[in-house]
Amino acid sequence: MVDLPLTGGCQCGAVRYELNAPPTTVYNCHCTNCQTISGGAFATVLMSPRDSLRFTAAEPAVTEWQATSGKMRFGWFCGSCGVRIAHGTHAGPDDLAGKVLSVRAGTLDDTSWVRPVGDGWVRSAQPWVVIPDDRRKFEKQPDDYPGLAAAFAAQKNFG
Repeated sequence: MVDLPLTGGCQCGAVRYELNAPPTTVYNCHCTNCQTISGGAFATVLMSPRDSLRFTAAEPAVTEWQATSGKMRFGWFCGSCGVRIAHGTHAGPDDLAGKVLSVRAGTLDDTSWVRPVGDGWVRSAQPWVVIPDDRRKFEKQPDDYPGLAAAFAAQKNFG
C-alpha cells in the first residue's frame, strides 16, 4: 500500500510538492505536446484532484498554451531546472477538466507503485512503442475516465 501524502519535486530540488489524495488514475500520454515537453516518446501522468496538490518549497513557474481542443492549458514547472511538474486546464468551476491535474509521475519521490492502466493519443505514438494488450487505448484524449479510474482502483495501491 502507498501512503499519503505523495511527495515529489523537480530535479534541482527547488520546487517540492505534496499530493494529499490518491490519484484517480495513471496513464501514458503519447500526444505530440507531451513528446516535445518530455523529450521522450510519451509522458506518464497521474490524474489527481487539483485541490490535492500543495507546493511545499518554492512556487512553480507557469506556461500557457491553447490545446487542440481549443481550451487554454497551463503547465507548472521549475524556473531553475525546467522540470515540468503538472498540467491543467483553465476552466469554469463547473467544468470537470478544471478540477483535475495531470501530474508528471516521474517527479514523484517514489515511483515504484506507478503502473499505467491506459494510453492516450495512441494515434501519435511513436511506431516503435509497444503498448501492452491489457491497457485501455484511446486514439485521442481519453474519454472514459470512469473506466480508467476503475482499472486503476483495481490495482489496490491505496487503502
